[in-house]
Amino acid sequence: MQYDKDVINRLKRLEGQVRGVIKMMEEGKDCRQVVTQLSAVRSASDRSIGLVVAKNLQQCIIESNENGKSAEDAIQEAVQMLVKSR
Repeated sequence: MQYDKDVINRLKRLEGQVRGVIKMMEEGKDCRQVVTQLSAVRSASDRSIGLVVAKNLQQCIIESNENGKSAEDAIQEAVQMLVKSR
């Protein structure tokens, strides 16, 4: 699968958020602020997972249609990936 720049940029922003949380911890910031930022990291990670799975599913469905196959297996696999990510 090829990953477009949108996915890569999302992960780079996520990387920056994690570095920001580490800096906050090193500076001894209030735990509520740290937890708030960690929640934002988790949310950004969840959105990134959803985007990767959606792009993969889209490509699998296109390939299934081109090969005259049912897309049901690709859909089931995508659902399983989402369930595992939780």
